[in-house]
Amino acid sequence: MATNQSTHNKPFFFNYFQSLSQTPHRLRKRMLATWTPDQELNRIRLRSGADMKRKLKWFDLVALGVGGMLGVGVFVTTGNVARNTTGPSVFISYIVAGISALLSSLCYTEFSVQVPVAGGAFSYLRVTFGEFVGYFAGANILMEYVLSNAAVARSFTEYLCSAFGVSDPNSWRVEVHGLLQGYNKLDFIAVAVVLLLTLCLSHSTKESSMLNLIMTIFHIVFFGFIIIASFYNGNVNNLVKPKGLAPYGVRGVLDGAAI
Repeated sequence: MATNQSTHNKPFFFNYFQSLSQTPHRLRKRMLATWTPDQELNRIRLRSGADMKRKLKWFDLVALGVGGMLGVGVFVTTGNVARNTTGPSVFISYIVAGISALLSSLCYTEFSVQVPVAGGAFSYLRVTFGEFVGYFAGANILMEYVLSNAAVARSFTEYLCSAFGVSDPNSWRVEVHGLLQGYNKLDFIAVAVVLLLTLCLSHSTKESSMLNLIMTIFHIVFFGFIIIASFYNGNVNNLVKPKGLAPYGVRGVLDGAAI
């Protein structure tokens, strides 16, 4: 019995190591392989199966786009960037970032017309530069979503503590001994927020779109309130005092735009 099993295993291991030895060749062959827009579109449709029923209206799509652009990160990072990176020239950083976002949106518009599939940047780059570049971009986008959402969720705990008059947000977090200092605070409130929003998004496209529409409207109203209040209560002397408009120079302005 043992002899027969060993005999059967030999071809398996031989084929396995033979396939493994061909990995560099296959990688070189596939990493630069590209798809035409028609091939990409037909391939996605074939995998998707029957067309889903379209329930989203034009205002739902507009709210999704606006909600994606007006991220809550602006409430988290603006003060820190203005204080430590740009100084009063933070508004110039916003202008630079806005121009960059406009150019990026024009590129996305052109790609979405030529390749009307749901793959986004992954599909666009795979069609243009090959599968390896598409995979690399997709992995980076996924990591960006995970890290940014985690940071925003932790900031939600800080704002919640501030609303309840708690000065130290770490008092609402659980300290785990044995982990590195600064990484040993577990934020279960942030985890609960992420899980709640994930369940809402997974429940129904229509309901989650309605929630996004409501939150986007509040977002726009709040932005408008901040802009009007800033113009009304602002002081132009703050733009040049105490260290000038751009105390950190051009590099600080560009770093602020990147953030």
